[in-house]
Amino acid sequence: MDKGKPFRKSFKVSHTLEGLSPLVEFLEDVKKESGQKPPVILEATGHYQTPVVHYLEERGYLLIIINPLISYKARSSSLRKVKTDSIDAYLLCELLYKEELEPYNKRGVQLLNLRNLTRQHENITGVAMQTMLQFQAVLEQVFPEYKGILGICIQ
Repeated sequence: MDKGKPFRKSFKVSHTLEGLSPLVEFLEDVKKESGQKPPVILEATGHYQTPVVHYLEERGYLLIIINPLISYKARSSSLRKVKTDSIDAYLLCELLYKEELEPYNKRGVQLLNLRNLTRQHENITGVAMQTMLQFQAVLEQVFPEYKGILGICIQ
């Protein structure tokens, strides 16, 4: 197989069992042609990538998930300024050959839960701080001498 030439035309994949089946068929064709199971490179899309990742992991494919900032940087350094799915796929493949990309490590449920709880904590803390600042601003407008009379200070 020629590394600089696409194996086949690009195609769309829906995130359903029926939609992912043609993707695996394509990957099996690549395997037959090249003699080895191809790695699959994805751009991180948060929860949207999860069904695809799970489906391909179950079938034993090596997954490489790239941070969108890295692919954006590669895209902006390219002479091709047009953005299409085909060009994006080509650039991701170029990254595989040019960069030392790490395989995807499945995160444990506990780590994902901890990250989710941390984000919720940050959001709640931010809302509480914003509410306190708004309360202080209203209190100063309605009762400007509250600090001297009540002897309280909201911080």
